[in-house]
Amino acid sequence: MTSPVTQRGRGGFDLFRVLKQFGPLLFLFALMLVFAITNENFLTQLNLFNVARQISITGLIALGMTFVILTAGIDLSVGSLLAFCGMVAAVVAKGGTANTLSLSSNAGAGYGWGAALLAAVVVGTAAGFVQGLVITRLRVPPFVVTLGGLTIFRGLTLTLSGGGPISGFTPGMRWFGTGLVGPVPVPVLIFGLAALLCHVVLRYTRFGRAVYAVGGNAEAARLSGVRVDRVLVSVYMIVGFFSGLAAFVLAARLNSAEAVAGIGYELTVISAVVIGGTSLFGGIGGVGGTVVGAALIGVLVNGLVLNNISSYTQQVTIGLILIAAVAFDRWLKARARA
Repeated sequence: MTSPVTQRGRGGFDLFRVLKQFGPLLFLFALMLVFAITNENFLTQLNLFNVARQISITGLIALGMTFVILTAGIDLSVGSLLAFCGMVAAVVAKGGTANTLSLSSNAGAGYGWGAALLAAVVVGTAAGFVQGLVITRLRVPPFVVTLGGLTIFRGLTLTLSGGGPISGFTPGMRWFGTGLVGPVPVPVLIFGLAALLCHVVLRYTRFGRAVYAVGGNAEAARLSGVRVDRVLVSVYMIVGFFSGLAAFVLAARLNSAEAVAGIGYELTVISAVVIGGTSLFGGIGGVGGTVVGAALIGVLVNGLVLNNISSYTQQVTIGLILIAAVAFDRWLKARARA
């Protein structure tokens, strides 16, 4: 006689497996339904595109953070690095720091949006490279290294800008933050293309398989021929690259680079990745879940704002959801081992 467990494994309905695979997506739909009922403006095209724009900035960094967390690492410096990369891009776009308070977008005064974009992603990637080297060569835990980076990059941002904003960019640069391709905002298009590329890299390349192997068991991966240190440095370079890209898009959208940009982004980004199903202990997760997690947080914040819930309550809510997501992940793993 076949046991119920065997029958369930062969073709029966497994609630816990469904929750593990589709829990964040189901919660997202439920959240959207609640906000649609409580506020008639939630499902309007204007509001949904506004949510999508907001998601695209933190979502870009979350894509890079997915690679890091898959290796059982963490990067707490992404918010400060975003501010630093954005300020570097602004300095390049304006041609210096002499006219930081000017709203003029005189194209002849700077080096153009192409140079600004290149500067942002190069600085971000280089910062990730340095942090990755410290983690792998000096064997300093990622938490400590990136916590130090959080203060270092914020200090560099304040030093570069003198504590003030740099504003007034060319229309060509602003297009990356405010432009449309058909009805789709450019930041959303950039995020979508980046998510597709990251999904392909993680699922269908040797590097992607190495990332999962390192997160699953670094020592076993090393014995199998995977160059673990190189993989670890690479994932911090990836999150640095996406921090630089997000910084450029944010500066273009706001028409200003702010020294206080990105404060608290590390919580939002890590929450999006973990809520999306990527395990903080490495080896499990993917880009699809991160996109859902970023959307879930964006919808949650937008819905709370539309319903006049204070920003303080929003932070409490996101923190509680993060704790619940990690606890739920641990519970599912314990049940799977039972």
